[in-house]
Amino acid sequence: MESFKVLLAQVAAEYGLVLSESQIIAMDTYYRLLIEWNEKMNLTAITQPHDVAVKHMIDSLSCYREDIFSADTSVIDVGTGAGFPGIPLKIYQPNLKLTLMDSLNKRLLFLREVTDTLELRGVELVHARAEEGGKNKLYRAKYQIAVSRAVARLNVLCELCLPFVKTGGWFIALKGAQYEDEATEAAKAIAILGGRIERIEPVNLPGLADKRAVIYIKKIAATPPDYPRRPGTPEKKPL
Repeated sequence: MESFKVLLAQVAAEYGLVLSESQIIAMDTYYRLLIEWNEKMNLTAITQPHDVAVKHMIDSLSCYREDIFSADTSVIDVGTGAGFPGIPLKIYQPNLKLTLMDSLNKRLLFLREVTDTLELRGVELVHARAEEGGKNKLYRAKYQIAVSRAVARLNVLCELCLPFVKTGGWFIALKGAQYEDEATEAAKAIAILGGRIERIEPVNLPGLADKRAVIYIKKIAATPPDYPRRPGTPEKKPL
């Protein structure tokens, strides 16, 4: 059976990404920790080496654009879960200033082990719900980029993520097969929250036929102070 490192190098090449040896080693270590911790807590249903390489590592990097993720860019990964897409992005562009936010502290314990083991510098772990974090002056409008993957429908996700972004920055959503419908559905929410869809880039992952895309939303105005609403409200009453 081929090693995770070999599989990762193959699928990265198929996707058109060049990963260095040190990046491949770091992602291999991350993969091993993910599988080890997944035995004691539910981090991911995706555990086969090829699936992790494609559906977690390469998928996370599908949102990377050199003109947006420049060196020293501040990035918050909202609802990071097991660290996707934040950790792969940090491995790929080590100069990112990364904040990983999640509502479950045990996931952050896992992510602390990952960041310590990989000796990742410039990573902050925050235990908070997005609705609370987005109201906190430590985090509100502090980031050049907010990223989120498969957390909620886009109209909900915009309310959770756009408050973290500075005016002129970006909210980048990694979305699945319903991305076109979600983008249409979210138009009102995006306008209310100070955003504008700049581009939607379809993503074709190696060996997968499913539809997915990355949606790039520019923050063109400050988010009104009423948002985000109280925890649970964005899901119950989407904008």
